Amino acid sequence: MDLYNKCREFTRPADYKARGIFPYFHCLESRQAKEVVMEGGRKIMLGSNNYLGLTTEDEVIDASKAALEKYGTGCSGSRFMNGTLDLHVELEEELAKFLRKEAVMTFSTGFQSNLGIISSIVGRDDYVICDRENHASIYDGCKLSYGKMLRYRHSDMEGLEKQLQKVPESAGCLIVTDGVFSMRGDIAKLPEIVALARKYGARVMVDDAHALGVIGEGGRGTASYFGLEDEVDIYMGTFSKSLASLGGYMAASKLAVDYVKVTSRPFMFSASLPPSNAAAALAALRHLEAHPELPEKLKHISNYARESFKRHGISIVDEGDNTPIVPIYTKGPEYTLHLAINLFNAGVYVNPVLPPATPENECLLRTSYMATVTEDLVDEAAEIIAEQIKITDAMNIQEKGHAEEKIR
Repeated sequence: MDLYNKCREFTRPADYKARGIFPYFHCLESRQAKEVVMEGGRKIMLGSNNYLGLTTEDEVIDASKAALEKYGTGCSGSRFMNGTLDLHVELEEELAKFLRKEAVMTFSTGFQSNLGIISSIVGRDDYVICDRENHASIYDGCKLSYGKMLRYRHSDMEGLEKQLQKVPESAGCLIVTDGVFSMRGDIAKLPEIVALARKYGARVMVDDAHALGVIGEGGRGTASYFGLEDEVDIYMGTFSKSLASLGGYMAASKLAVDYVKVTSRPFMFSASLPPSNAAAALAALRHLEAHPELPEKLKHISNYARESFKRHGISIVDEGDNTPIVPIYTKGPEYTLHLAINLFNAGVYVNPVLPPATPENECLLRTSYMATVTEDLVDEAAEIIAEQIKITDAMNIQEKGHAEEKIR
């Protein structure tokens, strides 16, 4: 059998493109800002994770340029060998101080961070327990480890305890959860998770990709938000969102960081973070420290969006107060794709979320906000969304019930 048969048989993207409802890979022709140019037209950007709006901040851009001039375009090697710059060390030290952890190590991407941390910390006879709505990189990190993965229903603490009870006393156990869940914008029940971890002798890791710069004191993340900084063993996060760059990190005890540095294959065998990216992340971190009001601005505009949507009769997932992720309830995949395209054509960019990221017929349009977004812009977008929902409703779209939907 030809290995490529699966490629030929997977016709869904081509079918959607032929019908004009393929909403992915739109070409951005301007900076990642609150208003952008995509495919020749102005769009209100409600689909970015540039939460603090720092990708266009002059001091972040200038720092990246200066690093490019000083160090060149790349390191041409792994951190383990020839790819460690003094800039990497400086970023790690300042981030560790900001997060109030003993040590930080950086990875070249956020996805790689979860792969590298989990596959190293969780060994052959260990257990890793996950919330079902954790990010895909967490799942892949679990697969790459030799441990046994158990899952519990989203934010179901009784389910978590039942899984903890399955772990032998002789085995190590790591509970991994998103801090802010990326699709619905809700916050993990970290106090309950920590209490159960104490009860059963487990360690706790929090993925703060969507929490750094967003919640907690000065944007320090989920553990800070709950006052549990000393109770969470590992923070993972990314630079590609609030810190306006690319890369990721692990923040933990020096003992754990030193172990991962010399045992994590994704870390040891990947080229290190390019200097311009490291410099941009460091400059963005310093900007956040100098402007602790930015997370509050982000919280205000995100909650304003929730209220504006409600005023316009738009049905939202209202689980994520204080986070910049505001999903709109839609119907099945067909309706969601039509609505996403209609919104794009009308000047609003949002992200459609389909199965398997959601249950069938519980699709979402994920909107997300930057601290730079204005109330007027939110109201303009809400009016367009409400109008396009009416237009899409009138199209009387027939759902085909594609439970096997794979496009995310």
